[in-house]
Order: sequence, then structure tokens, then C-alpha cells
Amino acid sequence: MVFKTALTQALGITVPVVQGGMQWVGYAELASAVSNAGGLGILTALTQPTPEDLRKEIRKCRAMTSRPFAVNLTLLPSIVPPDYNAYAQVVIDEGIKIVETAGNSPGPIILKLKAASILILHKCTTIRHALSAEKLGVDFLSIDGFECAGHVGETDITNFVLLRRAAQTLKTPFIASGGFADGEGLAGALALGACGINMGTRFMCTIEAPVHINIKRAIVDADENHTELLLRRWRNTSRLYKNKVALAAKKIELESTTGKFEEVAPYMSGKRGRQVFITGDIEEGVWTAGTVMGLIQDIPSCADLIKRVEKEAEAAIQRMNSLIVPESKL
Repeated sequence: MVFKTALTQALGITVPVVQGGMQWVGYAELASAVSNAGGLGILTALTQPTPEDLRKEIRKCRAMTSRPFAVNLTLLPSIVPPDYNAYAQVVIDEGIKIVETAGNSPGPIILKLKAASILILHKCTTIRHALSAEKLGVDFLSIDGFECAGHVGETDITNFVLLRRAAQTLKTPFIASGGFADGEGLAGALALGACGINMGTRFMCTIEAPVHINIKRAIVDADENHTELLLRRWRNTSRLYKNKVALAAKKIELESTTGKFEEVAPYMSGKRGRQVFITGDIEEGVWTAGTVMGLIQDIPSCADLIKRVEKEAEAAIQRMNSLIVPESKL
């Protein structure tokens, strides 16, 4: 049996599973492994320091897989923002067919990519933002529940409600993101109206993920309570792994009398977070992780993981189908 959803048909993948476009994680090694296994691998554009470095990474990934893969382009608030147009132009020039967008005011970038006939998968944490993205003509939406790692939005709506609201409200097909790690989760998302799932933390804990083994072991050892929400005071709420740095930043955020972000900025340094993945010191900086850590028990290859998810989902759907029987057999 094979899955046939709007996602698999449009993207040319065999399993409706998308790899999260994670900062400092979405390199060619991981993206190609996910794509080769039948899912959709994603390169993270801003992990690359320049547009030309992104070009090299796209070509590297293409040499490692003949299957479809995507590029994530996230627009973040910044004093000195990256040249998003230049990154988008590289994506167009290199013939990428699928782009995952996220962040603030993505309209101009989405329109630029759409003009090049690129399929757009846009990430949203609210139905209101999803409706705005629909007006821009995006092809798919990624509905991110409060369980997700990283930027969780400000509404605290979990996927059990958010996905059903999406099914009731949206005309654009959507995938579910936040809290997914196995086939039962995929089956549940499909039942709620999604056409696939996005997995971030789960793929970070695979053999091919380019992060230190200590990080992967920390994810396996953690449970669903091992995350911390930071930056809510500045309406930029992020879910991070609960370590000493995150707890120190949280204390300042709660107790500061000035309310100045500068007080927590040293703790939130992206450079420190990147070093965590390189050195394996889980306490060196903040790093994103979802509550789904409670479901992760091993460090498989991407191929084994996706095959397992596929089989589990099939079994779960068959099990649910068996619950419906003719009244005469009751």
C-alpha cells in the first residue's frame, strides 16, 4: 500500500512526511537522507551565511539525491536583515520546485517565488495568518500547534483544536506540525484533516542529523516536560530545551523591572546555540526542541524512521477501520 494525499501527489514523494527546516540542522546530509527515504527533505537557507553558500548546498544536496527536496526561507525580525531577495533568487536560479516559507511579512518573497512557478508551503501558528497566506496563493499550509519547537506564536492553541479549525476554515490543503514523531501521529493528523505531517525534533534525533551525538542522546533521555517557553514578554515566544541557560534567561525575563530585551540577549545568542550542536555541551546555549521529545526513544536512520512511520500509520488506520462493523455483527 502507498499513501495518496494532496501532498504526495503534488510534491512527488511517497510518504506524507516533511522534515522541519531547522536552523543549523537543515543541511544536505539530512535533507537528502529524508528525501531518499520517501519524505520531503528541507535545506535551511539562513543556515548558509550567504546566498552563494546556499547555491553550493543546493548543488551538494542534488548530488546526494535524485528525489524532490525543498528549501526553507524564514523571514525574521532583525536590525540588519539578510538579503532575502538574493536567497530567493538563488532558489529560483537553481531550479528548486518547492519552498517552505515562514516568518514576518512574507508576501513579496512568496509572490517572487510563485512567479517562478515554485510550490509554496507556508508555516502558520494561527488560522488568521493561514487565511492571509491563502490570499497570497500559497499551495500548502503548515499548521503549527503550540506543541512545536521554536516559534510557537502567542495563542497557545494545540493541534487537536487547531487542525480541526484549519479543516473547517481553509480551502488550501495543509500539513500538521508540532508534536509528531510516529505513524500513529501521522494517522491522527490525516484523520483531523491534514494531508501530511512535519517532523523537526524527531528528525534531529536521527543518524544523519548533523548535530552532536550528545544532543541526540539528550532528546532520547528527555520527556515531554523538558522544554521551556522564553521571550513571551516580547511576544516572540519560543519553545526551547530546558537547560541552565534557558532557565537563567527565564528568571531574568520574569524578574526584570526594565523589560529590556538586552538583559536576556546574551543568553539567547544564536552563536551559542550553534555551538551546542557542534561541541555537544547541552548547557552551552539555548536550542530548540519540542514536547515531542517524550515520544522519542531511539536514534534511527532516516530510512528506518520513515519506513517505521509508514507502517505504523497503515496499522493505525487499519485498526481504526476495524472499529466499524455492520450492526448485524454486534
